[in-house]
Parts: sequence; structure tokens; C-alpha cells
Amino acid sequence: MYPSTHRRHAAKTVGAPTAAVLIAAAMLVAPGTRVASAAAEPCPDVDVVFARGTFEPPGAGVTGQAFIDALQARLAHKTVDVSPVDYPASLDFANGAGAGVADAGRQVTAAVARCPKTEIVLGGYSQGAAVSGYVTSDTVPANFPLPEGITGPMPPEVARHVAAVVLFGKPSAGFLNFLVHDAPPIDIGHLYAAKTIDLCAAEDPVCSPTGNDRGAHGSYASNGMADQAADFTARAIERSA
Repeated sequence: MYPSTHRRHAAKTVGAPTAAVLIAAAMLVAPGTRVASAAAEPCPDVDVVFARGTFEPPGAGVTGQAFIDALQARLAHKTVDVSPVDYPASLDFANGAGAGVADAGRQVTAAVARCPKTEIVLGGYSQGAAVSGYVTSDTVPANFPLPEGITGPMPPEVARHVAAVVLFGKPSAGFLNFLVHDAPPIDIGHLYAAKTIDLCAAEDPVCSPTGNDRGAHGSYASNGMADQAADFTARAIERSA
């Protein structure tokens, strides 16, 4: 529907016995993640790693594309690439979101290694906002075993390459627990908190405890918040230039 992808990436599979372990394991990155060669494509000024919402077709999704279009309009003098997170975006939240966190973390880490001067924007809508929120986490929830070969969250030095984190309709704790009873909380890591914009329409029951209009959850592309997020992100990118 919105085929804006410049690069495609294969999802990394995640396996663990419970929903929380699936997601917690995906909140980690393997040591030594690198890209073999940067010869194929020049590095963009900005790379938007965006996770679409549930049931949206592969790509950035409607909300993601609205945000990307608005951001590109504000950064007309810069090259902007889009790297959609490769994950199922299905109702199987534990496995799907876990795979999304793994893929997003891998993409961000690889982009830093490949193009250290590129400004990375990490974003997501709905389930995708949960994915992108988890990617920033400082720690793994207590009492969850680390899979073999995994050392912890993204390296701290990655954070300075991320100009902004943009979240639309991020599931509230209550909604998240309704989906997955043992899902870890979505805590934005301390290195990312100041550069994060977390947007929730007041009527949206997915992100707002008092929301009662399911239609509001699909309003982010047209309710002005895509522009608000683009303004926030463009300012962050210009400051870091």
C-alpha cells in the first residue's frame, strides 16, 4: 500500500518458552554484530527504522508513511532512507513483537557500523511502538535467562547515533497485559528518554487508560501528530548536525 522501502532486511527468529522470555530475549543483541561491506549504497543523511502496526502489510505502514513524508518535507536538503522493521505484525504478540525487536535492534546496530555519520530515527505505531520502545531498553527484566551468545541490550555507544525515537499509540501497561499476561513493561532506556516523543490520542483505548474510541487508534496519520513528530525529529536532527 505504501511501498517506500529502500532496503529490505530478513527477520531474525527468536525462541523461548514464555511470552516474556520471547520478548526479553529479543531485547538483546548478539556481540560483534557487523556488516561485511558498505560498498553497495552510499550512506543516507537519515535512516528511519520504523515498525508498522498490527495487520498492516510489510513496509512502514500508514502512520509510518505519513510521518516519513512529513519528515522528508522538513528535511528537503537531506537524503532520507526508510528501513521497515521485518516482523509479522500479527495478533501473536509474544512471538511477533519479539521477532520485531530482534530485527529492529539488528538494523540499528548494523546501520551504525555501516554508516556512522547517518542520523538514525527509530519509530513505530501501535504494536510497532511497543517493538521500538523495547529496543531502547537499558536492561533485561529480572529472572529471564539469556540465550547462548547474547550479552545484553544494544551497546550504549549506539544511542548517540539515534537522533530521535518516535512512538505512536504505544500500548499502555493495561492493554499490554491484556494481550500478554507476562509481557515486560515498555521502559524507554535512559540514553533515549530525552530524545523520545511518545504520542497518544486522548480517545485511543490502546494507549490511553481513559480512551473509548477505537477509531482514534487509526487517526495518527491525519490528526496532526505525524506532523508533530516530524517537527520534533527534524529539530533533533538539525541540532545534532
